[in-house]
Amino acid sequence: MPDTRLHFEDVEVGMRWQTSGVQVTEAHLFAFAGLSGDFYEIHVDDEYARAQGYPGRIAHGLLGLAMADGLKNRAETRLAAIVSLGWRWRFTGPIFIGDRLQAEIHITQLRPTRHAERGIVTLAFALRNQRDETVQEGENDMMIHRRLARAAE
Repeated sequence: MPDTRLHFEDVEVGMRWQTSGVQVTEAHLFAFAGLSGDFYEIHVDDEYARAQGYPGRIAHGLLGLAMADGLKNRAETRLAAIVSLGWRWRFTGPIFIGDRLQAEIHITQLRPTRHAERGIVTLAFALRNQRDETVQEGENDMMIHRRLARAAE
Protein backbone atom coordinates (compact mmCIF):
# COMPACT_ATOMS: atom_id res chain seq x y z
CA MET A 1 0.00 0.00 0.00
CA PRO A 2 1.56 3.33 -1.02
CA ASP A 3 2.36 5.93 1.63
CA THR A 4 0.30 9.01 0.69
CA ARG A 5 1.37 11.08 3.70
CA LEU A 6 3.42 14.18 2.99
CA HIS A 7 7.11 13.90 3.80
CA PHE A 8 9.60 16.69 4.50
CA GLU A 9 10.45 17.09 0.79
CA ASP A 10 6.75 17.33 -0.15
CA VAL A 11 5.91 20.42 1.90
CA GLU A 12 6.85 24.10 1.74
CA VAL A 13 6.45 27.18 3.88
CA GLY A 14 3.06 28.78 3.23
CA MET A 15 1.24 25.54 2.46
CA ARG A 16 -2.30 25.66 4.00
CA TRP A 17 -5.20 23.32 4.58
CA GLN A 18 -8.49 23.11 6.46
CA THR A 19 -9.59 20.19 8.57
CA SER A 20 -13.03 18.72 8.83
CA GLY A 21 -15.07 19.75 11.85
CA VAL A 22 -16.16 18.28 15.16
CA GLN A 23 -19.07 19.31 17.38
CA VAL A 24 -18.26 19.73 21.07
CA THR A 25 -20.65 17.73 23.24
CA GLU A 26 -21.39 17.45 26.93
CA ALA A 27 -19.84 13.97 26.74
CA HIS A 28 -16.55 15.53 25.59
CA LEU A 29 -16.48 17.85 28.62
CA PHE A 30 -17.20 15.12 31.14
CA ALA A 31 -14.86 12.60 29.51
CA PHE A 32 -12.05 15.18 29.52
CA ALA A 33 -12.81 16.16 33.12
CA GLY A 34 -12.60 12.50 34.11
CA LEU A 35 -9.39 11.95 32.20
CA SER A 36 -7.66 15.10 33.42
CA GLY A 37 -9.20 15.32 36.89
CA ASP A 38 -10.21 18.93 36.12
CA PHE A 39 -13.75 19.26 37.44
CA TYR A 40 -13.48 23.03 37.87
CA GLU A 41 -17.02 24.41 38.12
CA ILE A 42 -16.87 26.51 34.95
CA HIS A 43 -16.59 23.25 32.96
CA VAL A 44 -19.23 21.19 34.77
CA ASP A 45 -21.75 23.60 36.36
CA ASP A 46 -23.99 25.76 34.14
CA GLU A 47 -25.14 27.94 37.05
CA TYR A 48 -21.56 28.70 38.07
CA ALA A 49 -20.58 29.49 34.45
CA ARG A 50 -23.58 31.84 34.08
CA ALA A 51 -22.60 33.60 37.31
CA GLN A 52 -19.21 34.27 35.67
CA GLY A 53 -20.89 35.91 32.66
CA TYR A 54 -20.97 32.96 30.24
CA PRO A 55 -24.17 31.54 28.73
CA GLY A 56 -23.26 28.08 30.05
CA ARG A 57 -20.39 25.71 30.72
CA ILE A 58 -17.20 26.24 28.74
CA ALA A 59 -14.88 23.54 27.51
CA HIS A 60 -11.46 23.04 29.06
CA GLY A 61 -8.79 24.94 27.15
CA LEU A 62 -6.71 21.79 26.87
CA LEU A 63 -9.73 19.94 25.43
CA GLY A 64 -9.70 22.49 22.59
CA LEU A 65 -6.00 21.85 22.02
CA ALA A 66 -6.57 18.09 22.06
CA MET A 67 -9.40 18.48 19.53
CA ALA A 68 -7.19 20.64 17.29
CA ASP A 69 -4.54 17.90 17.33
CA GLY A 70 -7.16 15.26 16.58
CA LEU A 71 -8.55 17.29 13.68
CA LYS A 72 -4.99 17.60 12.30
CA ASN A 73 -4.45 13.87 12.56
CA ARG A 74 -7.58 13.00 10.61
CA ALA A 75 -7.34 15.74 7.97
CA GLU A 76 -7.10 14.84 4.30
CA THR A 77 -3.67 16.48 4.25
CA ARG A 78 -1.56 14.26 6.47
CA LEU A 79 2.10 14.51 7.32
CA ALA A 80 4.44 11.55 7.79
CA ALA A 81 4.72 12.37 11.48
CA ILE A 82 7.20 10.81 13.87
CA VAL A 83 6.59 12.81 17.04
CA SER A 84 5.31 16.16 18.31
CA LEU A 85 8.12 18.25 19.80
CA GLY A 86 6.06 20.91 21.50
CA TRP A 87 3.21 23.39 21.41
CA ARG A 88 2.94 27.15 21.88
CA TRP A 89 -0.77 27.79 22.39
CA ARG A 90 -3.19 30.59 23.27
CA PHE A 91 -6.81 30.40 24.42
CA THR A 92 -8.46 33.38 22.69
CA GLY A 93 -12.15 32.70 23.25
CA PRO A 94 -14.55 30.32 24.98
CA ILE A 95 -15.64 27.00 23.51
CA PHE A 96 -19.21 26.01 24.37
CA ILE A 97 -21.14 22.77 24.20
CA GLY A 98 -22.66 22.68 20.71
CA ASP A 99 -19.84 24.60 19.03
CA ARG A 100 -18.51 23.10 15.82
CA LEU A 101 -14.72 23.40 15.69
CA GLN A 102 -12.55 23.38 12.58
CA ALA A 103 -8.85 24.09 12.22
CA GLU A 104 -6.91 25.96 9.57
CA ILE A 105 -3.31 24.83 9.48
CA HIS A 106 -0.35 26.28 7.63
CA ILE A 107 3.35 25.59 7.52
CA THR A 108 5.49 28.44 8.82
CA GLN A 109 8.93 26.88 9.05
CA LEU A 110 10.94 23.88 7.82
CA ARG A 111 14.30 22.79 9.08
CA PRO A 112 16.36 19.69 8.50
CA THR A 113 17.87 17.82 11.41
CA ARG A 114 21.28 16.21 11.73
CA HIS A 115 19.53 12.90 11.00
CA ALA A 116 19.05 12.39 7.25
CA GLU A 117 15.81 10.50 7.77
CA ARG A 118 13.85 13.31 9.46
CA GLY A 119 13.05 17.00 9.44
CA ILE A 120 11.11 19.45 11.60
CA VAL A 121 7.99 21.29 10.47
CA THR A 122 6.34 24.16 12.36
CA LEU A 123 2.57 24.22 11.92
CA ALA A 124 0.46 27.28 12.77
CA PHE A 125 -3.13 26.59 13.84
CA ALA A 126 -6.27 28.70 14.03
CA LEU A 127 -9.08 26.78 15.75
CA ARG A 128 -12.42 28.38 14.83
CA ASN A 129 -16.03 27.86 15.78
CA GLN A 130 -19.09 27.84 13.51
CA ARG A 131 -19.22 31.67 13.64
CA ASP A 132 -15.66 31.80 12.23
CA GLU A 133 -14.38 33.15 15.56
CA THR A 134 -10.85 32.07 16.46
CA VAL A 135 -11.16 30.42 19.87
CA GLN A 136 -7.61 29.06 20.09
CA GLU A 137 -4.41 29.49 18.10
CA GLY A 138 -0.81 28.52 18.23
CA GLU A 139 2.02 26.49 16.82
CA ASN A 140 3.17 22.89 16.88
CA ASP A 141 6.71 21.71 16.08
CA MET A 142 6.59 18.25 14.58
CA MET A 143 9.30 15.86 13.48
CA ILE A 144 8.42 14.13 10.21
CA HIS A 145 9.99 11.55 7.93
CA ARG A 146 12.12 12.50 4.93
CA ARG A 147 11.37 10.66 1.72
CA LEU A 148 14.94 10.86 0.39
CA ALA A 149 16.41 8.98 3.33
CA ARG A 150 13.81 6.23 2.98
CA ALA A 151 14.62 5.79 -0.72
CA ALA A 152 18.30 5.26 0.13
CA GLU A 153 17.49 2.30 2.44
